[in-house]
Amino acid sequence: MTKLPDITVFKGRVSRRGFLAGALATGALAACGSDDGGSTAGTTVAGGSADSAAADSVADETGEQIYTLIQRFPQNVQVPGPTRLPISLSTGSAQIISDGPVTLSAQVTDLDGNPIGDRISATRRDVEPGAYYDFRPIMDELGFYQLRVEGGPVDGATFQISDPASVTVPLPGQAMPPFDTPTFDEPAGVDPICTREPEACPFHDVTLTEALAAGKPVVYLIGTPAFCSTGSCAPALESLIDVQDQFGDAFTFVHAEVYTDDTATTVAPAVDSAGLSYEPVLFVTDADGVVLERLDAVWDETELVEVLSNASA
Repeated sequence: MTKLPDITVFKGRVSRRGFLAGALATGALAACGSDDGGSTAGTTVAGGSADSAAADSVADETGEQIYTLIQRFPQNVQVPGPTRLPISLSTGSAQIISDGPVTLSAQVTDLDGNPIGDRISATRRDVEPGAYYDFRPIMDELGFYQLRVEGGPVDGATFQISDPASVTVPLPGQAMPPFDTPTFDEPAGVDPICTREPEACPFHDVTLTEALAAGKPVVYLIGTPAFCSTGSCAPALESLIDVQDQFGDAFTFVHAEVYTDDTATTVAPAVDSAGLSYEPVLFVTDADGVVLERLDAVWDETELVEVLSNASA
């Protein structure tokens, strides 16, 4: 079992690094740490804010708790349609369980426990520092819902379906806004332009603007590997490098950092350009620059290959 990684959530323009996913086994939301190093927590209610993620007890048929559920997705960016809800299993103390069941079954319900749609299942995705399950329900209506894992408690992991007009992050079906991301030739005030070590990644030869204008599908990652070297960002970038030979002819790969320098104090313009309040995030567009898929917070190479294979089919 491994410690839950740090994933940045920006409060307004910027906040210190903190947990996206909570580790409370009480059904409460574990908020990201404040800039002064403190932390806050609150309970999700209908109409309330869900800026961080919940961890909810999972019980067996005898009612004995065996896991907590850790939400590894940002709130307030899910909209009607296909929805991606990656979740990890935990001991309840931010220790991710990497050898959980091969598959998990779940039911989406409203806050009163009424089932919404059919039961769904997810396969375990093995990635450092801990496995996750990417549930993908199709949601039709705005509101707050619960994802209830089989054998779980009365209340499941709560999530929100928001009005697309209130979401600033580009959504599938929308055009990806062009932006002059830093390149090796023009760093645009970002130093280093890639915090990967020991050497920068190869995805800084062209700007996002140039890539979108070339009439070729684009894979665009916004994430900072240096500040979560054991978390989601570094494996996310490495997974792009690993699949470059397989998909390099079909896509142009672009990477942008989220900070202007290695002090991690000033958010880079790429974050504002994409309307982000969290990172990492991966956008996949078609040849016309329309977003086909967006992966938030955590993904592994197998899921990335599936997404890119579908997008290039």
